[in-house]
Amino acid sequence: MGALVWLLIAVPLGTGAVLACTGRRGDRLAPAVGIVAASVTLVLAATAAVLRPAVSVPLFAGIDAGLAVDGLSAILVVTVATITLAVLVFATVELGPGRARARFTGLMLLFAGAMLVTVTATGLAVLLMGWEVMGATSWALIGYWWHQPHRVRAANVAFVTTRAADLGLYLAAGAALAGGVSTLALPALPDVSRPWLTVLTAGIVAAALGKSAQLPLHFWLSRAMEGPSSVSALLHSATMVAAGAYLLLRLQPLLAASGWGEPVVAWTGAATALVLGLVAVAQTDLKQLLAASTSAQIGFIVLAAGAGGVAAGTMHLVAHAATKSALFLAAGAWLTALGTKALPALRGAARRYRLVGVTFTVAAAALAGLPPLSLWVTKDAVLAAALQRSPWLYAVGLAAAVMAAVYSTKAAWVLWQPEPADAEAGWDTEHAGTRRVVVSAPPALVFLAGSAAVLGILALPPVMQVWSNAPGNASSPAVWELTLSALLALAAASVTWWWGDRPIPVPAAARRWAGQWLRFEHAADVLAVRPVMVLARGLAAFDDRALHRIVLAVPAAGLWLARLINRGAESPVDGLVRLAAQTARGLGSLARRPQTGQLHQYYAQAAVALAVLALFLVFVR
Repeated sequence: MGALVWLLIAVPLGTGAVLACTGRRGDRLAPAVGIVAASVTLVLAATAAVLRPAVSVPLFAGIDAGLAVDGLSAILVVTVATITLAVLVFATVELGPGRARARFTGLMLLFAGAMLVTVTATGLAVLLMGWEVMGATSWALIGYWWHQPHRVRAANVAFVTTRAADLGLYLAAGAALAGGVSTLALPALPDVSRPWLTVLTAGIVAAALGKSAQLPLHFWLSRAMEGPSSVSALLHSATMVAAGAYLLLRLQPLLAASGWGEPVVAWTGAATALVLGLVAVAQTDLKQLLAASTSAQIGFIVLAAGAGGVAAGTMHLVAHAATKSALFLAAGAWLTALGTKALPALRGAARRYRLVGVTFTVAAAALAGLPPLSLWVTKDAVLAAALQRSPWLYAVGLAAAVMAAVYSTKAAWVLWQPEPADAEAGWDTEHAGTRRVVVSAPPALVFLAGSAAVLGILALPPVMQVWSNAPGNASSPAVWELTLSALLALAAASVTWWWGDRPIPVPAAARRWAGQWLRFEHAADVLAVRPVMVLARGLAAFDDRALHRIVLAVPAAGLWLARLINRGAESPVDGLVRLAAQTARGLGSLARRPQTGQLHQYYAQAAVALAVLALFLVFVR
């Protein structure tokens, strides 16, 4: 069955690599090829989830390249494959003709394939490979419209920020080798000797929190919104942002073994869920609101990893993936139709495009934690794990759940308000809208919104038993916990709907601070992004002005030396050749003189030669 795992990652990676390299020639066939490849990947993922294959081959001395589909990764590979297929179906029309669709589809498949490598890897070496490809392709996708400088700058900010955190994985690999785990196998990492265990845990936590946009590295997710809506839907749901949370769930035994990893991770996740919930409430841009809510919801998964609730965190990851991809695709449909993503300009958009509005509302209600939708159950499963660790941790998580109801209801309220008479004045701020929803949007939206509604079944006790072999606890929330969270979510949603768009009674400075994602990007720009870009430009200039000239100087010097040798050596050599020829010609002339053809002269010559020989013999002896 090992071939099944190889096929699972080879189909998206191989197809993506071919499409990304075909250029404009593959634009016409790329969408169909991408959907076929994603469909095959989904079939392989579903088969692998049932058969649970594993494979391992030698990579380096003592280190194997291992891939396996187990209880934790089985549901993740199906989720990644499903979301990828739905997003590619939507993207077939979103980009339109003449937009380098082969390159886009290829990058999307490479991105999804790298995520599949990450979730199936059994060792740090292979996980790092998938992690690196995912980071590189995310940079290319965020800055996909590279001819617009502000999108390239956004991609650079996201890339530099996540890469700075990714260095933690290299630190972790070095610590694992130094601590005695030469195989770098993930199950063996908790056995690393101290003090390397502390270094290893710190590296894993830093890389995971950075990739999942948790405090204080949350701000890069705001800049990632400059990419196409389908990129946001994939990146913010089941792939890159979820990768860090998945890593913490996978390595939960390592967090427990370190002694300090669990509380740090749990409180970071809880704080991110609450603080980024406040940031989401302050947003006036729909995609920015959804991005902040992504960090907040991933915070619940990180909280679950720190609290030992691996099953609860995984269920919440899956439900959130369906919910958030539906929300982003709906936002993308409105952006394509109306040319704007500003919330005030989208007033009445749900009434104008009813199907998109209904699916968005279902997904928003799930995100708000309203019963009986999926995130109500999965979020409470996370909070149940948090309650077992600390009532204060539970209280912060519950407050974050209330904020989720507020920002989800805020978005839905704006979209369902009557369309103002001057609505068109706020449209077409991003680009010229088409005034229609792309034909590929409805099936993807209906499927994803339906999944967001029913995936709460994952938290039912019979299904929870599937996770009995997962590390950490797998307890279901009590009835009173479900009731309390439901009442709070309904109350928060009702108050938010009643409040409408009236000003929030907080200082304007605080609203601006929250609206700008706590202004962490400015600090990171000064401390990391700007110095890295300055260094990169300096190295590029050095390459152009020094290394490039050196490379060109080598053949130039070779040509000059050849000409010099030609001028300095050709004349003497030619002279020697001519001298040899003249000497040979003179000797030949002398040799022809005795050949007169007269016999008496030949006898005379022979007598002279014999006389000379006789004299020679006499005198020599």
